[in-house]
Amino acid sequence: MRKILLVDNGSLRPQATLNLRRLAHALSQATGEAVEATSLLHSNKISPEKLDGHKAVTLGPLAEREAARGVTELLILPFFFGPSQALTHYLPERLSEVQASYPQLGVKVALPLVDSQAPVDLRLVQLLAENVRERMAGLSQPKVVLVDHGSPLPEVTAVRNYLAGQLSVLLADEASCVTFASMERRQGDAYRFNEPLLVDLLASPPMAHGDVILSMLFLSPGRHAGEGGDIAEICEQAMTRSPDLRVTITRLVGENDAIVDILVTRLQQALAGEPLLAELAPFGASS
Repeated sequence: MRKILLVDNGSLRPQATLNLRRLAHALSQATGEAVEATSLLHSNKISPEKLDGHKAVTLGPLAEREAARGVTELLILPFFFGPSQALTHYLPERLSEVQASYPQLGVKVALPLVDSQAPVDLRLVQLLAENVRERMAGLSQPKVVLVDHGSPLPEVTAVRNYLAGQLSVLLADEASCVTFASMERRQGDAYRFNEPLLVDLLASPPMAHGDVILSMLFLSPGRHAGEGGDIAEICEQAMTRSPDLRVTITRLVGENDAIVDILVTRLQQALAGEPLLAELAPFGASS
């Protein structure tokens, strides 16, 4: 018996869980497969009253519950842009703990949203371009910045830069420039690949005046993205310091229903046995 889970990193903001559940429902409707939403961390701390009365259960306890009722395969559909450490380290470690108690349980992890090794797929960058164009009304040749959280892994930052290159081609006739930035980075030269930071980029002479559209490479509202988040605060402070600067923020990737089509593809690939991000065989299974 198989269980399909749409999994994000998790947030203490109820909007993130509600959005993930909305997408899981849309994915179920599109594929005819039952898909449940869950998070790696945090969401179980949200009051059920803020989640339409339905308490969130994180991946570990949910996997244990499903294995106890006879599920023998978990198919994890990552709601992540790239191969973050949450997917490559935390998730397999946590599910290995579950497998120790339920050795019949196998785990398959589908590819994240962006697979830069596959033939070019423009759907995600077309979604980003659509989100930018929604904010272009009345603006002439604005500057565009694709901004993400920032990552300790160069492979994840490379995904953002890859998308920024594609976005610059799609918006070549509509934007004066397309570049990228990180919201934050860890200290030390080892993490310099995250540069430039958004706060520094918005203060730089080429950016500190005129119209700038932030293309948000974030999936769901949370502490960093969305109303009252860190990104909004950074932009407000930048405009206070540079009165000629006008920053407009796009909606988030996971708020655009076009993301469902990409998730459908990832699910179909995994169901067909195409390349996976990871596979944890049942304990004792022959290699």
